[in-house]
Amino acid sequence: MALLVSIDNGGTLTDVCGFDGDRIYHAKTLTTPHDLTECLINGLKALAVQIYGEEDLPRIVASIDHLRYSTTQGTNAIVQRKGPRLGLLADDPLLADSLRAQAPDLFDQLVGARVALVDQQTATDRHALARIVTDLVARGANRIVVAMSGSADAERDVKRLLYSAFPRHLLGAVPLLFSTELTALGNPVRRSWSALLNAFLHPSMERFLYGAEERLRALRNRNPLLVFRNDGNSTRVAKTVALKTYSSGPRGGVLGASRLCEHYQIDQAVSIDIGGTTTDIALFERYACAEHLLGQIESAPVSIPLADVRSIGAGGSSIIRVRDGIVCVGPESVGSAPGPACFGRGGTLPTVTDAALAAGLFDPASYFSGRLPLDPERARRALGEHVAAPLGVSLDVAIKRSLDAYHCQIAAAIRQCGDLRPDACLIAFGGAGPMSACEIADLAGISRVLIPRYAAVFSAFGIGFSDIQHTYTYPVAQLTPDSIADAKRALREQARRGMQAEGFEAEGCRLRWSLLRERDGGVARSPLPDHDVSSPDSGGWIELEITRPIPKPALNSAARPAPRAAVSTATRQMGRSLPLFRLESLQPGEYGDGPCLIEEAYFTAQAPAGWRFEVTSNRDLLLAPV
Repeated sequence: MALLVSIDNGGTLTDVCGFDGDRIYHAKTLTTPHDLTECLINGLKALAVQIYGEEDLPRIVASIDHLRYSTTQGTNAIVQRKGPRLGLLADDPLLADSLRAQAPDLFDQLVGARVALVDQQTATDRHALARIVTDLVARGANRIVVAMSGSADAERDVKRLLYSAFPRHLLGAVPLLFSTELTALGNPVRRSWSALLNAFLHPSMERFLYGAEERLRALRNRNPLLVFRNDGNSTRVAKTVALKTYSSGPRGGVLGASRLCEHYQIDQAVSIDIGGTTTDIALFERYACAEHLLGQIESAPVSIPLADVRSIGAGGSSIIRVRDGIVCVGPESVGSAPGPACFGRGGTLPTVTDAALAAGLFDPASYFSGRLPLDPERARRALGEHVAAPLGVSLDVAIKRSLDAYHCQIAAAIRQCGDLRPDACLIAFGGAGPMSACEIADLAGISRVLIPRYAAVFSAFGIGFSDIQHTYTYPVAQLTPDSIADAKRALREQARRGMQAEGFEAEGCRLRWSLLRERDGGVARSPLPDHDVSSPDSGGWIELEITRPIPKPALNSAARPAPRAAVSTATRQMGRSLPLFRLESLQPGEYGDGPCLIEEAYFTAQAPAGWRFEVTSNRDLLLAPV
């Protein structure tokens, strides 16, 4: 089979995973925030080295069947409030106050005072509407969201009048976005938040993703670039809504962790995806992570489904500071530029990576597969100046307090997930997840740890379990055989055209029909009935999901192999000499007792004293107290 590639673009590092039916390849590269296309291309070059032994970019692009991509660009834009200034045009005088009440800082940063109201008469007056839009532009709005409280027809009428006053073909025309065109689900407040956040994310996502697709097209890629979405599936760039790129990277980790839970029959688990900037935490019950049909971004309710993933500002590049005599980690991060002090790229503030290096956890020469040598002296200097000196303690004590504060912060967030059973398992991944997994598990009261073989690129690996999927909805006032038949005809045609644009015929796809109804301020999904259920409250939306399955990575047997003691051929100094094992050299069934270290090209795991690691048949690491 041809090569399938998944890329997860993080704030510090960009992860790449490739699968050709026989083998799985993986690589990492530094994120280039000034031009995300550059790190995408660098990631493909690094993968080419793994497969072909050289940076043959044209060859690897030509061999890729599907390339699925996720990025933190949208998440970071919202966190940092970097995006266009929005204007809001509405007919409900209370709408702006309702939006501000739910997420005051977010609303003030995105919209602020750029709000205009229209009444019933103004909404039908082209010249009055034109004056209102002109005023919003004069107040600084460069994108305007129209949110009418009535039906979609009201917005269509305003749209017709505004486009006659501001033709879209004119240079400098202000983009107008209409809330009901994005989604018909949810109440007006939820639809308005969805439209505002989508308008905020759209420009930067459009520029980057179309730029990346154009670069790949120039290299003669086979199929269009696919964007992995926060609902766990993928679509081509032209069919992707910007809002659905928000938090898509963590969803890849959720997809992979769910698959491992099922594979190993782990009934309850907590996953920690620790990257450079954040730790993303998810709870799994019976192999699944909870999903909200109508999600929330920060405290703003939106009309898209989102997995229940909690993020805290603690990761490998998080800055360590002393505040009022207490060591604090994050949420500020140095990212990849200037990066941790030990990177030697201009960073001078201490980070978790600096503390781990100074503690002896990493080999400065082999870090990042030897492509990013670390400077221990810079790390010690930063920790001494910014942690040890303010605390009035030795450097060793400062290092321990820094790592303890980091571990306690993540463990506290895990405990907030709910009641964990004695057989719960901690699944640790991300570049920084394995190094702290056992310490965090101890603090959180968890007695089993699973570190995936591809932990360092696990979100990219998880994206490999996604399919190409489109979702369409059709409103119905009453459910009758005729209304259901009409809806199905319309939705089948939309689905056919959508999949045809992806290069597939609808006949080879899976269909799932659902009925969506408003319930208790939200929306509930149920199977679509095939009979007349007409009643006063039986209206809603008929939904069609059309899915084109694509090949998935295969997992080896979950059966426990015969145990035998592993033999270490190297050591590393962490206050004392510890056995060091290379994961690539370990065979299924081999085990070792802590304290020891297990290292892979892109991550280092630690088994503390009293813990034992064993290698599963799938070559993952399972750790537990002896």
